Amino acid sequence: MTSLSATQRVDTSDLEQKVKAMYRSVALEPEGEFHFEMGRALAERLGYPSAQLDAIPAEAINSFAGVGYYFDLAALQRGERVVDLGSGSGMDSFVAALEVGTAGSVTGLDMTDEQLAKAERLRSAAGVRQIAYRKAYIEATGLAAGSFDAVISNGVINLAADKAAVFREAARLLRPGGRLALADIVTEVQLPESITCDATLWAACIGGAMQVEKYLASVESAGLKVARTKDNSEYRFISNSAQGATRKFGVKSISLVAYKN
Repeated sequence: MTSLSATQRVDTSDLEQKVKAMYRSVALEPEGEFHFEMGRALAERLGYPSAQLDAIPAEAINSFAGVGYYFDLAALQRGERVVDLGSGSGMDSFVAALEVGTAGSVTGLDMTDEQLAKAERLRSAAGVRQIAYRKAYIEATGLAAGSFDAVISNGVINLAADKAAVFREAARLLRPGGRLALADIVTEVQLPESITCDATLWAACIGGAMQVEKYLASVESAGLKVARTKDNSEYRFISNSAQGATRKFGVKSISLVAYKN
């Protein structure tokens, strides 16, 4: 997923450990209790076609903790090269692999060992050769600059303490004209420090949510032009504390596509 900048007020070491613990549980115990929904019913409500879900490993879908659908905006084509930032147990990587075909490639990046191990096990069992998973932080991937047609991400960048660095890394990875397509959690109004300094709320996809106009401005400051955004009204948190933050601060999910200048 992401390394965490020491420039933020939140305890970044604590945050990284809590994010890893949260998503370790997502990988190993998807039937557990979380602030957010998971699984196939969520994916279908967000807009993933049933036929597409039928074509990918069910265990990856069970651990799906995304916040929106963006593949309509990404418009992936056969033969394209894709990076999935925060690939988790692999659901979006498998979807991307369906769309780019055997002539394309998908590189899934995550920092949580259990997520990577599950995704790789499912990839191997399914015999999907165009996906490769590797351990990395999403703002410092170690991948070659200008090597990809598309960068995708689902519900992960809000976990990063330095979102601007993530967007700069996405822009660095893209070829000219390539695009970033994602779904993420944002807010209508700026969150107070009582929330943004709480590592537990960050790990729950709330405390790190950026005010939406600032989020879009950060994308464009990285050298990407936002072409389209949409609200994912079908997404909702399920815990009482998360629902309270949603009402008070306008916490919501959006999808967007932005092109490299």
